[in-house]
Formats: sequence, C-alpha cells, structure tokens
Amino acid sequence: MKWFDTLNAFFLVLIGLSVLIPFVYITAVSFSPPSESLGGRFYLWPKEWSFAAYDYLFHARNFIRSLQNSVVITVLGTCVNLLISITLSYALSKRFVPGRRIALLFIFFTMIFHGGMIPSYLVVKSLGLIDSYWAIILPAATSAFNIMVIRTFFQSLPESLDEAARIDGAGEFRILLSVVLPLSKPIIATFALFFMVQYWNEFFSAIIYLNDSRDWPIQPLLRQMVAISASNISADAALDAQLAVSLGPNVQNAAILLAMLPIVAVYPFLQKYFAKGAMLGSIKE
Repeated sequence: MKWFDTLNAFFLVLIGLSVLIPFVYITAVSFSPPSESLGGRFYLWPKEWSFAAYDYLFHARNFIRSLQNSVVITVLGTCVNLLISITLSYALSKRFVPGRRIALLFIFFTMIFHGGMIPSYLVVKSLGLIDSYWAIILPAATSAFNIMVIRTFFQSLPESLDEAARIDGAGEFRILLSVVLPLSKPIIATFALFFMVQYWNEFFSAIIYLNDSRDWPIQPLLRQMVAISASNISADAALDAQLAVSLGPNVQNAAILLAMLPIVAVYPFLQKYFAKGAMLGSIKE
C-alpha cells in the first residue's frame, strides 16, 4: 500500500526530527555569545557565532580533570567488564566444568534479589575502595544478564571447533583466544559499547563513593553546571562556577556536547557489529 508507506515514512521523519532538533539546538546555544543564549534570541541557528564557551571549558581545570577521570574509568571499567564477562561466560558454557549448575544458580539469583544501596556501600567501604576509581568499576564489573547472553552465544558455536583445537593440543585459554574470540566479534563489540556507555554515564556511584570533587567523572560535573548554585559546590570550584554563570547557558550546552562526543565518535566503528551482535546470544539455535 502506497498510502501506508507514505504515512509510515512521514511519521519516521517526524521521529527523526524530534531526536535531531534538540541536538541542533544544543549545538547552536553552545556556539552563541552569552548575550544571545541568555536572552533566548534564536531557536536553531545563532545570529552570531562565538567560541567563548569552548575556550572557557578547554581552560577550566575542573572540566578537563573530569574528562580525564571519565576516560580512565571508562577504559578500565570496559576492559575489566569484558575480561570477567567473557571468561566467566565461556567457562559456564562448557558442560564438563564442575559446579557449573550451582554457579549459574547463584548468578541467576542476583537477577532477582539485590543487596541494596546501604549493604553495597558497606562492602565497598570495608574493602577500602572509597575515593577510588575501583569503587565505581568493581561493583559493576559484570552482571547476570550479560553473562547469560554471552554464555548463550558461546553455546551456539559448533563444538567441533573446540574438539579440533583440543586434538591439536590447544588448552582452554588457547581455544578461547584463538578460536572463540575471533568468531565472537559482534557480541564482544556490542557489549563493549554497552559497557563504555555505562561507565561514561556513571553518576550515582560517583557521588556516593567519591567524596573529593576532583575525582568526579564528567556526569556529576555536568549536573553541577546545569543546576549550578554557589551554595552547593566546593570552594575550589567556586571561581569556575561564577565564570560559568557569567557566560550563561552556552557553557552548559557546550559541556553537554563535549560529553556526548566520545561515545558518538566510537559508535561508527562498532556499528557494523552492533546490529548483528544485538540479536546474537538472545536465542540459542
């Protein structure tokens, strides 16, 4: 039906515009002078272009330090998450591993019951991880859902490949590195993107476990800039906050745009694996 295809395309265009317009607006505000952004004198295109917001951010110690913290947390967290999820899922996908069913039961139990915020905080504190990046990375190092999906994908691979490698004298780590991982690029790329987004957008754990604002990743700082108030920020950030207020919403929107760019820049490199990997492991053939 032609009319249905036309109507469907029309609605898809509207949905696309509804997603694109806020991004264009944020970009326009970030490149506008403070006088225009504060007065709201434009909608989607600034009358005068200005780089004052970006010049301020690239010279703001707090912002640069928060970006560096986010990069460290994201890289370490993604590597740790991939390492634990892949090795544990591979071991649980093998029927000959002793205690596999009991381990699966304990992992599945965590999908239904959770200790809660206070017990989690007490565990992190007892391990001496407060004011450390590891307080954000280790509690989220893996999840039952990730393990179940990756394990199901590993089980879908032909067992004849493992058997052939074992006949040639390969051990389990060799099989994992040389046989399984090259065939698992879609699922690994998909979960790597999930992990990167998870750690890059980390907010709640950072404000709970990191008492020093100098250790904050970018998301808590963004909240501070968007809902800025001189009464609820630390003394070392007061000067930056006053300057941000004087520059107006263009600084806030420029910070939001810069915080989005790393993930947006990584996605095209993983896109070819993402569509396939999002479905792989969801069902077992």
